[in-house]
Amino acid sequence: MKEKITRLLDKVKQHLLKLLAHVLHKVNEKKTTFVAAYWALKFETRARIRLGFTCFSVLLIGIIIGLIFNVNRPIKLEKSDRSLRIEKTGAMEITLTGITLDPNIYIFQNAEKVSVPVEIKVPGRLAFNAEKSKVLSARAPGRVERIYAFDGASINVGSPVIELYSPEYISAQQEYLLSSKTAQILQSNKSMGDLLGDAQITQQAAANRMRNLGASDGDIKALERSGKSQNNLIMHSPIEGVVVKRAVDPGAVVSAGDVMATLADPKALWFLGNIFEQDIRRIQKGQTLILRSEAYPDKEFIAKANYIAPAIDPETRTLLIRCDVENIDGLLRSDMYISAKLQTGTADAVVLPQSAIVRVREMRYVIIRTGADKFRRFAVSGYDLDGKRFAVTEGIEPGMQVLTDGAVLLNDRFAKQEE
Repeated sequence: MKEKITRLLDKVKQHLLKLLAHVLHKVNEKKTTFVAAYWALKFETRARIRLGFTCFSVLLIGIIIGLIFNVNRPIKLEKSDRSLRIEKTGAMEITLTGITLDPNIYIFQNAEKVSVPVEIKVPGRLAFNAEKSKVLSARAPGRVERIYAFDGASINVGSPVIELYSPEYISAQQEYLLSSKTAQILQSNKSMGDLLGDAQITQQAAANRMRNLGASDGDIKALERSGKSQNNLIMHSPIEGVVVKRAVDPGAVVSAGDVMATLADPKALWFLGNIFEQDIRRIQKGQTLILRSEAYPDKEFIAKANYIAPAIDPETRTLLIRCDVENIDGLLRSDMYISAKLQTGTADAVVLPQSAIVRVREMRYVIIRTGADKFRRFAVSGYDLDGKRFAVTEGIEPGMQVLTDGAVLLNDRFAKQEE
């Protein structure tokens, strides 16, 4: 090919030389005519002609010199250093000829398969255990006289929470005292046994009415001992825990059924998780879940699944799963967002540090060494174990030399060669 181009340029050069010689010959023949006509022109016109002829001569001489001296000059073609090979599967192999990777930066590890747990992720949140939570509500119209325990206050069983003035409670006390005195009088007169029974029934009904209004058995016994009614009803806590929310202030007027305070046990929580449809077949009651919170990234909380909803939530398209969570240390809080993992079995996988995984969009890649200066990048599949390790279930075979440190740096070279 190079010889053909050289011969073609020689022919063009010879043709131009012949053409130049012919032009000069014609000019010599008509020299006298041209000279006479030239000197007959004006001075300005002769200057323009000389300038045009000079420019044309310089251009022509440059072309001739270029043809003479550049035809046979060797052209240096730089050899491309592109050394990337792309396979049909999408895997890439690169050859780094003459380049030695720094062993302090690029660290390789022999792949070994081990047994790892197969887990599914369960996002959710914490809530107070409803079975151990109580709501204090007004059982009769009245007015709040005093609040003993405000929001966040710790309470024990029987601790006073709210003091309420209620005319109905005063009426129930008076009814109980009247029936109690009547029963005592009739009890001393044996001839009125039938009336005594009715009086005792009335006394028991008055005691039940007091209980329905919020009085305790201790309040009833104190009333019977003192014989004097109390103006206000003190509402006591039925559980040990804290006041989660207070809904009234001192002096507030309440109606029957109004919520006045919410009580809960902060040591007994529920985890409410969401199971996606594709994972429903893997769950069952009694399974152990490992909970993690962003507030305590290095701490794990153990929970047992005790409830699985009978229907899927139509809005989230997930199934609710509930677990009891013991919060003995008090670290967790209600409404915390929690990520849980549910172990459903085991599988064989190659466990690698997260630094070995190259993430490109939704794909996961690893780089292995196939020769002294050859490296291969290909896609793998698997899942995160604990945020620090990645379990590769497909793509890596035992014995492969996997790049665990410096994978991102070497991947940049793959990307540059691919461009």
